[in-house]
Amino acid sequence: MGDCIFCKIIAGEIPCYKVYEDDLFLAFLDINPLNLGHTLLVPKQHFNWVDEVEPYDQYWQIARKLSLAIQKATQSILVSKIVYGLGVSHAHIHLVPKYEKDDHIGGIHPNNIKKISSAEMTQIAKKINESLSSQISVLSHDQP
Repeated sequence: MGDCIFCKIIAGEIPCYKVYEDDLFLAFLDINPLNLGHTLLVPKQHFNWVDEVEPYDQYWQIARKLSLAIQKATQSILVSKIVYGLGVSHAHIHLVPKYEKDDHIGGIHPNNIKKISSAEMTQIAKKINESLSSQISVLSHDQP
C-alpha cells in the first residue's frame, strides 16, 4: 500500500517513537496524542480493518501487555483501547492513557489533542519500552 502512512512507518520511511516491535506487530506513539503515552498498535502486514488481522488473538494479547506497560510508565488510572478505524485505512488499536484530572471527562474525546515535545515523546517511549521489558522479564520468570 504505497500511500499508507502506517506502511511507510513500518518500512522505516517515516520515523516514529517506537515502543514495541516483533515479527508481526509494531507499536509507536501517536503524533497527535490525546494524552501522554497515546500509542498505536498496528500489524506489519497491511489489513484495512482490525477484524481482518491475523493472528487476531495475538494482536489483542499484545494490546493488553502494552496497555499494562503504558499504565505503569505513565502512572495513568487506566488505558482505553479504542478502535474506530477512520482516518488511516490500516488496522490500528489506539491505547490511550486516562488520567484522573485530564480533559477527557466522561470518556475519551478525539478532538482533545495534546502538544507534547519531542523530548517528552522520546522519554515516555523509553519508559513504556522499559516497563514492557520488565513485564516480559517477570512473566518469563513465572513460567516453569
